Amino acid sequence: MPALHNNSKLKGAFTAQAAVAHPAASPKKKSKPVKKSPPDPTAGLSITHPNAAAIDVGGDTHWVALPPDRAPKPVRTFGCFTADLEALADWLIAHRIDTVVMESTGIYWVILYEVLEQRGLKVFLINARLAKKLLSRKTDLLDCQWLQRLHAYGLLNNSFRPPEAIRVLRSYLRLRERAVGAASQSVQHMQKALIEMNVQLSTVISDITGETGLRIIDAILAGERDGQRLAALKDRRIKASEQTLTQALRGHWKDEQLFALEQARLTWAHHQIQIAQCQDRIDGQLRAMNAEPPAPGKTSDHAAPGATMAPSSEAGPKPASTFCLREQLKQLAGADLVSIDGIGELTAQIILSEVVFDMNPGPTEKHFSSWLALCPEHEISGGKILRRGRRRKVSQRAAQALRMSAYGLERSDSALGAKYRRLKRRLGAPKAIVAMAHHLARLVYRLLKHGQDYVDKGAAWYEARYQAQRLKWLQKQAQELNLKLVPA
Repeated sequence: MPALHNNSKLKGAFTAQAAVAHPAASPKKKSKPVKKSPPDPTAGLSITHPNAAAIDVGGDTHWVALPPDRAPKPVRTFGCFTADLEALADWLIAHRIDTVVMESTGIYWVILYEVLEQRGLKVFLINARLAKKLLSRKTDLLDCQWLQRLHAYGLLNNSFRPPEAIRVLRSYLRLRERAVGAASQSVQHMQKALIEMNVQLSTVISDITGETGLRIIDAILAGERDGQRLAALKDRRIKASEQTLTQALRGHWKDEQLFALEQARLTWAHHQIQIAQCQDRIDGQLRAMNAEPPAPGKTSDHAAPGATMAPSSEAGPKPASTFCLREQLKQLAGADLVSIDGIGELTAQIILSEVVFDMNPGPTEKHFSSWLALCPEHEISGGKILRRGRRRKVSQRAAQALRMSAYGLERSDSALGAKYRRLKRRLGAPKAIVAMAHHLARLVYRLLKHGQDYVDKGAAWYEARYQAQRLKWLQKQAQELNLKLVPA
C-alpha cells in the first residue's frame, strides 16, 4: 500500500511537469467581450447647414467649434470681455461661418447673441431644457463639437427671439414689474411697523397707501400722536367713523418701529417714482414703435424716451398729452386685445412684449398654447394618448398675465365669465383658471392672426347655448337607450 501511494504522488508530479512543459495543454482563460461603439445617430443624414458653428456658453469662457475641415484647430476658447466677443465674431467670419448655434445658459448668452447678430450672423438659440438631454458629453470641448454636428444636420430648433424694438419694450416692462413688486414689499413693511405699535390702520382702511392712509402715516412720522387729530384727516369716502378711527389709531409708540415705518414710507415713495419713470419710457417706446418714418425735409415729432425738447417761439402752446395706451397697443398689434373680457391695458402690454405679433404664417393656436405652457404634455403615438402628462412648470410672463386675467372673470357678466364659473363648479378654481387662460390664449392668437376685434355675446347667451348643447347630448343618450325625453 505504501508503494502504491508513492506512485500516485509521482504520477501527480509528472502530470504537473507536463502541464508546465506544454502550456498549450493548460485550460484557456476567457477573454473579455469587446464593447461595440454605439451607432452614429447622424449616419445617413444630409448636411443642412454646411457653414455652421457652435458655442458652449459659460460664465467666463466660451468654447467655439467650427466644422472639422475648416481650420487646423477647429475648437477655440474665448473670454467674456467685449474685446473677446468681438474677436470671436471676427474668427467666425474669417472662417466663412454664416450660422451659429448656442444654448440659452442663464443671461450669459444675451450680449453674445447681440454681438453676433450685429455682425450679420444668423444665431440659433436652443432651449436649455432640450440641450440638457442632448449635451451629455462630460466636457465643454465635446459638448460644443456635438452641438455643432447636430446643428449642421439641422436637428435643432430655433427658439423665439423678438426683434430689437420688442426687446426694449420688454426690458422696460420687466423693470416696472420689479418696481411694483418692491413697492408691495414696502407696503407690507409699513403694515408690520404699524401693527407692532398696535396702530390698527389696515383694519379700518382697505388701502394704507391711499390719500387717507398716507396723510395719517405722514402725520405720525411728523410727531402727531393724538388719535382724534389723526382721525380727522380721513377722506369723506372712508366708511369707518371718526370714533372707530380714533380707537384704531391709539397705539403703543416705539422709536425703532417709527424709524422702520419711516424707512418703508421713503422706500415706497422712491419705488413710485421708479414706476412712473418706467411708464414714461414704455409710453415713449410705444410711440417710437408706432411712429411712421418722417417725410423728406421734416423731422420726427417723437423724441427719445427721457429727452426734453426746447420750446419753439413760433409755435403756440402745446396741447395736453393725449396718449391713449389702448390705441397705441391696437396700432402696434393690429388688433384690440383689450376688447377681450378680463384683459386690461397693462395685461395686453405684457402679452405683446412676450409674444410675436405676426402670427401669419406661423404655428397654430395649439402650438401657441403649448409654448405658453397652458396645456398638458401627453405622450402620443399614432394619434393615441399613451400617457397623460401634466403641464410644464415654466416661468412665462404672458401665461401668468393670462392666468391673472382668467381669475378676474369670476364676477364678469360676460360669456367668458359664465364659462369660468361653470368650469370652477366642475373642476375647482386652480384647474378652471388654467383652462380659461388656455381659452384666452386661443382668443389672443386669433385676434393677432386675423386682426379682428372680440365681440362678447353676454352671459345669458352662453348659458342658453350651454343648455342647448346639454339637451342635445341628453337626447342622444336617450336615443341610444331607446328612451324618450319628456319635459317636466
